Amino acid sequence: MKQLRIALANLRFPSSPEDSVQLATRAVVEAGTSGAAILCFPECFVPGYRAPGKNLPVPDPTFLAEAWAAVAAAARKAHVCVVLGTERVTERGVMASALVIQADGRADGFQDKVQLDPSEEATYVAGTGRRVFQAGPLTFGVVICHEGWRYPETVRWAAKRGAQVVFHPHFHEAEAGGHVPATFADPANTFHEKSMLCRAAENTCWFASVNCASVGSPTTSAVVRPDGTLLRSQPYGQEGLLAVDIDLDEATGLLAGRLRE
Repeated sequence: MKQLRIALANLRFPSSPEDSVQLATRAVVEAGTSGAAILCFPECFVPGYRAPGKNLPVPDPTFLAEAWAAVAAAARKAHVCVVLGTERVTERGVMASALVIQADGRADGFQDKVQLDPSEEATYVAGTGRRVFQAGPLTFGVVICHEGWRYPETVRWAAKRGAQVVFHPHFHEAEAGGHVPATFADPANTFHEKSMLCRAAENTCWFASVNCASVGSPTTSAVVRPDGTLLRSQPYGQEGLLAVDIDLDEATGLLAGRLRE
């Protein structure tokens, strides 16, 4: 049995880019205090996901570099690996991404969002390529929001390459007239939380999905076992760190590995 504590930063949407950094560094400290080995943030948490009505300033590479350095310093001090939902400015445009920062504060690279939702195409450009990361005994992958909901092969790619956990930073707020859930994966809810269960079960891996805390959100943060059953979810709309202990040996990748490509 290989026990590991993972944490999801189920935080409110930041009020400004500067606020996103303050919230992120505080969460890293809290994760370290809780004994977590790795902490994952929602999609584009720094500086904030560019949803309609969020009124974020234009993408700023200088701000991002300073923000990443601040989170890296907190990770090093807390000795926590961080999967930071962020954006990055490239020659092709702005990408929704996740920066992996190792527990020693070293930046270990990005996983860009490869599959964009059609509504995002005026804001972000799609990345290319996938990779897995290593943090001590943990091998993990990252799939970002839409690509995890609708493209099962993104999760399978990581599981086939040894990922015991696939982290899923996402952003999902209430829509006018939408159902307000009270129970995880209730039949009245949207399909999204059922997708979390499927991504774990069909690949025999842990699936850890993290959203911002907001009133009426259709989804919450959750950790799903490799057999497709829920380990724990965050109460809807409640801010806080969701920290759980998982057994890495349960993630065999059996079903992912049986797929013939």
